[in-house]
Amino acid sequence: MIAIGSYNLQSRVLLAPMAGVTDLPFRRLCQTYGAGLTTSEMVIAKTEHWASEKSRLRFLATDNAAIPHSIQIVGADAQQIAEAASLAAAAGADIVDINMGCPAKKVCRKAAGSALLKDELLVAEILETVVSRVTVPVTLKIRTGWDVDHRNAVNVAHIAEASGIQALAVHGRTRACRFVGEVEFDTIAAVKQAINIPVFANGDIDTVEKALAVAEYTQADGVMIGRGAQGQPWLIKQIVAAMDEGVTGLEPTFAEKRQCMLDHLRSIHQFYAEFGDYKMLGFARKHISSYLEKSAIDIMTRKSFNRLQSVEEQTAFIAQLAEPLTESRV
Repeated sequence: MIAIGSYNLQSRVLLAPMAGVTDLPFRRLCQTYGAGLTTSEMVIAKTEHWASEKSRLRFLATDNAAIPHSIQIVGADAQQIAEAASLAAAAGADIVDINMGCPAKKVCRKAAGSALLKDELLVAEILETVVSRVTVPVTLKIRTGWDVDHRNAVNVAHIAEASGIQALAVHGRTRACRFVGEVEFDTIAAVKQAINIPVFANGDIDTVEKALAVAEYTQADGVMIGRGAQGQPWLIKQIVAAMDEGVTGLEPTFAEKRQCMLDHLRSIHQFYAEFGDYKMLGFARKHISSYLEKSAIDIMTRKSFNRLQSVEEQTAFIAQLAEPLTESRV
C-alpha cells in the first residue's frame, strides 16, 4: 500500500489534475472507479482571486470523501505559494500539490509551472518554504525537464525529497514538448531509482496494456492517468484490476457506459445548478462529448447533443442513446 504522509491510498492508480476537467463531479466519479487519489484543477497562488465563483466551485470544492482531498497550486513566488497552501489546508485540503509541470504558455510566461524547472534554486526555495508552512503532506508534479537538452528531473527529484516532499508525479515529456510526440519513460525510471519517496508515472497512459508496461518499465509506485480517463473513467477500474489482481478484459458493456454518462451528467447538472443552465449545459457538453467520441458515436450525433438547450433534453438524449453498430470516424 502506498502512503502519502499519514494517508494510505486505496489504489496505485491516480487521477491527474487537469484544467477544465477535474472538477468535483469528475473527481467523485473517478473515486468510485477506484482512483487512489484525485486532485483538483490547479488554482493560482494569488489567493485574492479565490473568492471567485470559479475557484470556489472548481478548485476548492470538496465533499470529505473517503480518499484524501488534494488541491494543486501553481505560482512562482515561494511565500505566495506557501500562503496559498496554508489557506488550502484550512479550506479542507488533506494534501497540497505543487504544479511544476504545466506547459501552458500563459503559465510559463509568469515563470510558473514547468518554467520553474529552469531554476533549481528557486525550486528548492519554494518546496522548503511550503513544507515548513503547512502540516499536511505536500506533493509535487513535474516534467522531465525544460527541453530535450535539459532533462533535470533527477536533480529536481533529489531536491524534492530533501525538501520534505511526500510523493512525486513525473510526466514523461519536457516543457518544450508540451503534449506532442512520444512520451519517454527512461527519465521516470531514473527518478524512481534515485529517490525513496513514492513516484508516479504520467503521460499518454490510455490503455490497460500501456499502464502495465509503463509500471513494469519504470518500476514506479503507481501510474497517474490524465487525458486517458476523459470519456472513459472506467479505465481506472480496469487498470486497478490488472495491476492488483492480474485481471484483464473488464470492458464495460455499452449499457454500463451509458449509465456512467447519465450518472456523470446528473452530477454535473446538480453541482452547477445554482449558476443556471448556461454553465450546467456547457460543462455537460464538454464532458459528454469526450464520452461520445471514445464510445465511437458518430460526429453528427455528437453535434446534435451539443445543440440541446435544456437539462431535460440532455438527460433524455443520453438515456436513449443507442450503441453504434460499427466504429465511426471522428
